[in-house]
Parts: sequence; C-alpha cells; structure tokens
Amino acid sequence: MKPYQKYLLGLGMAGSLHLTACTTQIPTNSETMTTAQKAQEQLSEDVHSYAEPTKAVARHLNLDIAVNFDSKTISGTASYDIENLAKGNEIIFDTRGLQIEKVYLGDGKEETAFRLGESDKFLGQPLYVTIKPDTKRVTIQYKTSPDAAALQWLNPQQTAGKKYPFLFTQSQAILARTWIPIQDSPGIRITYNANVQVPKELLAVMSAENPVQKNGSGIYTFRMEQRIPSYLMALSVGDLTFREVGPHTGIYAEPATIDEAAYEFAEMDKMLVAAEKIYGKYRWDRYDLLVLPPSFPFGGMENPRLTFVTPTVLAKDRSLTSLIAHELAHSWSGNLVTNATWNDFWLNEGFTVYFERRIMEELYGKSYADMLAVLGYQDLTNTLEELGTESEDTRLKLDLEGRDPDEGLTDIAYEKGNLFLRHIEMAVGREKFDAFVNKYFNTFAFQSTTTDKFLDFLRTELIKGDAELAEKINIEGWVYTAGLPEGHVKPTSERFAQVEAAYKAWKNGKPAAQLTTKDWSSHEWLHFIRMLPDQMTEKQMQDLDKAFNFTNSGNSEVLAAWFIHAINNNYITADKALETFLTNVGRRKFLVPIYKALVATPEGKKKALDIYAKARPNYHAVSTVTLDELLKN
Repeated sequence: MKPYQKYLLGLGMAGSLHLTACTTQIPTNSETMTTAQKAQEQLSEDVHSYAEPTKAVARHLNLDIAVNFDSKTISGTASYDIENLAKGNEIIFDTRGLQIEKVYLGDGKEETAFRLGESDKFLGQPLYVTIKPDTKRVTIQYKTSPDAAALQWLNPQQTAGKKYPFLFTQSQAILARTWIPIQDSPGIRITYNANVQVPKELLAVMSAENPVQKNGSGIYTFRMEQRIPSYLMALSVGDLTFREVGPHTGIYAEPATIDEAAYEFAEMDKMLVAAEKIYGKYRWDRYDLLVLPPSFPFGGMENPRLTFVTPTVLAKDRSLTSLIAHELAHSWSGNLVTNATWNDFWLNEGFTVYFERRIMEELYGKSYADMLAVLGYQDLTNTLEELGTESEDTRLKLDLEGRDPDEGLTDIAYEKGNLFLRHIEMAVGREKFDAFVNKYFNTFAFQSTTTDKFLDFLRTELIKGDAELAEKINIEGWVYTAGLPEGHVKPTSERFAQVEAAYKAWKNGKPAAQLTTKDWSSHEWLHFIRMLPDQMTEKQMQDLDKAFNFTNSGNSEVLAAWFIHAINNNYITADKALETFLTNVGRRKFLVPIYKALVATPEGKKKALDIYAKARPNYHAVSTVTLDELLKN
C-alpha cells in the first residue's frame, strides 16, 4: 500500500487544523474593498443563488481544510467575516451535497442554530444561519460528499506520473457550493486565506499566492488579497513541480509533463507584456499555469494567479497557445470586472475572446488573428444552427432562471459577444474603442456588473447622445435580439484563402500528397478538415490519412475534427485511435461533438456506449452531466 493510501485525517473538528493563521483578518491593501467601493457597490439579484447579500453578505473567508484521498472528501471549517447590512438575525449560504456539522458565531466560537432548506437539482440547498445584529464572524464546520460535482479525484493511473493520486476543482458556474459552503454568486466578491493539509508526498496550489515546492509537512497556507467571486475559488493537489518562465510567470505540472509544458508555454511572458500594452497593468501580481491531467473538462479555467489548463494544448509546436492568451485576457474581463449574474455571461467571455485575439494580433500579426476569427465564426454559425436562430438562447442577455447556468456557456456568449465588440470598434475606430475599454476596466475594477450597467456606460462614455452612432451600434439588435443582426461583418482570412485553394484542388482530383501545405499552422489544418465533405469514399479518406497522418496526429484540435469525418464515413482505420482519445481526454469541447456523431446511427451508438462505459470514470462531472443525457437509452 502506497503512503498516500494510508493517509487518514482525524484531526478534530472534522479535520480542521486550527492554525492561528486561519484567524487572519481581512487584508488591507489597495485591491480590497474601500468604503467608497462599498457605497458604489450594487449587489444584483441572482436567480442561481439563495444568498440575500443586501441583508447579510460575506466579505472575507478563512478556509481551514484537510484533503482525504481515501474517502474522497474535504473537511474542515469555512469562517467568514460578514457584514450584517440589515442588522437581522439570519445569513444565507449556498450548499449542495455538503454535510453541515456545526456553525459558530464570533471569535469565541459560540455555537448557533442552522437549518438546510429544500433541495433543488441545480441550486442545491440554502443554509440558513442564525446570527445577531452585531455578528461579524460565522464559522461553518462541514464535510464534502465523495461525489461532489466540483471535485475530480484521480487515481494514480489517471495521471501522467502513474504514482500518486490527483485532485482538482472546477467551481464555475455554481459548483463552488459543492466543496465550500459559500454565497455562490458571481455578484458577490470576497478575499480569502486558506490552510490546506494534504498527503506529504503532494503539493497543494490554489487561486492565490502559491508555494513553488513541497514543504515536507503537507500543510500549505494561501492568501488572496484581491476580491474574487466564488466561481474562482480553486484548489488542486498532486505530485507537482514548478518551472519559472519569466519574472511574473511560471508553470506547475507533473514531473513527467513539465518539460513539454515549459516548451509549449515559453511565450507566456510575451503575452503578458502584449496584454498590458493594450489594456493596462496586470493587477494580480503573478500569472502562472497549472497543467492538469487530461480529464479536465475545459480548455482552461481562469482561476486568478493560477490558470488551470488542459494538456490537450500541448501540441509540441506552440500552435494552440491562443488558449493561454484567452485565459490571460480573463485577468481583465471576468476576473477584474465580472458578470454579476450568469445571465450576463457574455460580459466575461465576449470581452475575453475579443481581447485574446488582440493579444495574438500583437504577437503574431493580423493574418494570424484573422484565422482565429474565422474559426470562431464557424463555431458560432454551428451553434446558431444547432440552437435555431430564433432561440432566445442566442441573445447576449440571457434568461436562465430555473435552468443550470451551464446551459449559457455556449459560443453565443463567446463569439457573438466578440462580434458585437468588433462591431463597436469598427463603428468608432480602434483608438477610441481602446480608450473606452480601458476606462471600463478601471471604473469597474474588482467589481461585478450587469449587461444593463455596461450598456449605460457605453451610452454615457462612447455614444454620448449621438443618434447616428447609436443606430449604427444597434444595441437592441446585438444584445436583446436572437440570431445575428443583418449586415454584420463576417471575418475573413487571407491565409485561409490559400487553404481553400488547396481544398478545391483536392476536391477536383489532385492527390492529397501533392497539395501545397508546407508551414500550415494547426488553424489552417483545422480549416481544411472542416471544409471536407460529410460523405467521402474510403479511397478519399485513405488518401488524406496517408498524406497527412490525421489519425495519428499529436494535435488534439486536428484529431477531434478528423474523428467526426471518420465516424460519418465509417473509417474503421481510426477506431482504435478514437477509443484511445475518448478514454483519455475529458475536454467537453471535444467529447460532445464526437459522441453526438457516434449516436447518430444504431451501430455508432453501440460503439459510443461501449467506449463511454470505460471512459466515464475519467471524465469530470461537468462533462458527464451532458454525456449521460446524450447517451441515455
């Protein structure tokens, strides 16, 4: 039995460490909430949270927890410094699947009454805590469930090193409540400190100031002085090592992955410099990456100071690093200025896609950024076709009441949001638009905002009563209307024109091996594969595969796109590679289209179910929720 398998808790208070650091008061620095900011703050009603922050709101969290790989649980205390705005007798937190053991008030830990409300499939249960008008601190003793949706527990065989287990969290959109009792709304921001105990063989890291090496005790302390929303609470535990990239950037990864990751992300510092040149100072001190095992459901998660990233971007040629530019851009749009509710999600992602492509343009030129824009537009048109152009879910301002907010995490927020911002830029000119965005980020820094507040700011600071400009920008058509406005400008790419010429030559009978494809980036290859006809002969598939070795590609984007054609054309040569991919990769972006293609036929559905039975334990709950529904009998 490995040492980590014997790791047990039993530290009292359900594993709470009771270190003195856990009683740290709210930090006092330039990024914490000032009296003026509190006066300006307008807490928004959030249909995805039970909290009532206009009555009683959390301001700072002291988290004191221990991680138990044997029981697949986290236990300890969440101690909040609160502001009882209404001077009432109750504060409400969000929970889902948590075991609430005791609740205390004040520094003296006076036990108080609490109750859990009725359970909702998506929202979980409200935790009602009895407080006093002068209560300033609430401490909740709790334990997570082994199947907490935010937590992905990996056994050693699911990691790169194959020696130690691994844990990571995914709190977005409303999963923080499955591992911390918290006011789980993006409109509520807190600072936090944490003490975390883990097996001595492992390193813990969080969305905060982080250690760069194991300390031998297994006890790690963390501090996040900037106010963040709950969905940016993040923890990972594993056999990790750190490699510095630049003065303010670095990479955490398993030892087996660190060299590859260090090569792939060597230009992180250049991206940071490029971003600051466009939209001002980076305000989170450091920008580090954590390369996770393949089961991570997203490309990246913009946890402040420590972006969580999928290993599927390790293409060995730095061709997929626009994803890092995207997560870095979130340090301004999303982390610095946050959507107040999930109905306003486009404020996070539309700005981030726009900023990502500006960073890539700054580093690699307009022709490179144009390719990304065209591929994004293709994704958007596919989403519009799937949802229907009249669907209310194709508006930027959404109405997700009664639904899982994950349903709003579509290309509408990302790509339609980006197109709207590009549209404004074209209407007023880049220089004026950049000045506006800079002012927006500075005005709302470390705050949450709504679509209405942003549009008021747009009218006041940019449109300024100009009726002709207002008509040209067309807020109603972009934000509140389904589909895309007529006359919107479709992105184009000169480099893709050459790809289209090569495709046309192949379609007219030229062997694939004779096509001019030298120096194509992964974006050009992806555009080529997306142009291929749905139905091809076995000979055509073999011709393409022999010339370009698509089935054995080391590039996940290329591979996933090729598998769709392999499935549609029953190209059994790719079957083994397809199963290997689906069994090892948990990124939802790839999984959903591939499984959808498989279930389109009875034979394919049988294959999908057989693979899914093996692969499901490797997927995060964010992915299995979607796939369980897709594959149900």
